[in-house]
Parts: sequence; C-alpha cells; structure tokens
Amino acid sequence: MAREIVLDTETTGIDPRQGHRLIEVGCLELEDLMPTGRTFHRFINPERLIDPDAIRVHGITDDKVRDAPVFRLVAEELLDFVGDAPLIAHNAAFDRGFINHELGLCGMGELPEPRWIDTLKLAQARFPGMANSLDALCRRFKISLVERTLHGALIDARLLADVYLELKGGRERALDLGSGAAGRGRIAAGDGAAAAGHGPRPRPLAARVSAEEAARHLAFVQAQLKDLSLWTANGLEIEIRADADASA
Repeated sequence: MAREIVLDTETTGIDPRQGHRLIEVGCLELEDLMPTGRTFHRFINPERLIDPDAIRVHGITDDKVRDAPVFRLVAEELLDFVGDAPLIAHNAAFDRGFINHELGLCGMGELPEPRWIDTLKLAQARFPGMANSLDALCRRFKISLVERTLHGALIDARLLADVYLELKGGRERALDLGSGAAGRGRIAAGDGAAAAGHGPRPRPLAARVSAEEAARHLAFVQAQLKDLSLWTANGLEIEIRADADASA
C-alpha cells in the first residue's frame, strides 16, 4: 500500500533563520489515498516568546505551550510516525524549513526536499492565476471550514488531506436521490460544477421493453419491495405500466 503523511505546523513567526521555532505539529496518515485514522499531534515549547502577529493567526499563546515538551523530546516520536513516507504540505517550503531547522538543532538529519509534495504547487498548476490558499481551496472543493475559526496544525492537516484527495482526482461523489425528474440519475457535483441540463427529446425513443418483460419486472418489484412509496413517488411504476401498455 502507498503510505503518505499529511503534515502541518504552527510557529512563533515566519522565518526560522530569525530564531523562530515550532510550537505545534500535526500529521495525518493516508494509505492508498484513504485516511487511516492514525494521527500525530503535539504542542511544543519553543523556548522563546510567540510573536503577537502569529498569535492572531493561530491563537496559540505563550501560556498554552509553556508546559509543553521541547522539540527534542518529541523528535524521535515524530520521525517514527512519519517513517519513510512522502510528506504532503501546503506551501511545503515553509513547513520543511521549520521541521529541518528543529531537527538540525537536535543534531538529527533533515527530511530532504524530494520527499515533500507541495499541494500549493499542485493547486497552482490546476488553477493558474486563482487564489490557492488552503481556505480558498476548501471553498472551491466545498470542504467545510466550520471547525476552523483559527489555524491549527491537526485541523489544517485534516482539511489539507481532503484538498489533496480532490487534487488527486476527487473524493467519491454521492448520488443525488432527490425526488422528481431533476433529481433522478443526477450525480452531485461536489466541486460546485453545474450539471448539464437537457430538454425532452423531440421524438421520444420507442420502448425497447416488451409488454411481457415490463409485466414480469413490475411483478418482481411488487413482490420484493415492502415499501413502494419511493418507487411510485418518482413515477417509475407508472412509466413501466405506460411502456407495457404502449407495447401491447
């Protein structure tokens, strides 16, 4: 099975070269493009103060991470969870820079660039010239942001996993089983794409079901279904009867 890790971080600021540090890391495991339910999440004591601008983005205060472990105490656990899987991140250079900076401070080897898959670059290739932030992609793919009042590493990793699956070809679409002719046989478009509409044929096709076949089918349905309300509400029983009558 193809194993991948979706990863997100929160930090004290925007540049580790200016002394900024990790304060949160969240990871989510995928196997064959399906979430397994396995996650890794830790708050980290950055051993410095968090910039006010960063707090406004993620809401993580100095008090929240004061008693958290420092990175070197969670580094092995993080690397064990990641293993040798590819790492998926949005604007991966940012997360890679902070993770590798922290690993370097611990005297540990970096996670090399070829291991990282950048969903921002994937989105830019698919939607050139459009807004491709994580929020924008969630809205484009109709992924709920109801839990995301502020940034958070594990919340963002979950959202990013949904976005990544869409960028790789889309999640399974649900059938729209709403009543009425407009609802029958239409697939819900998940990404907001409008379904093509078609009017009635100017010359209806002749029925290809014989009266005997239609009668046998109707008898089978009546014998097998205890509740015919959905069947009759959509007019299907009437259509079969009409076809049978027309063929007689």
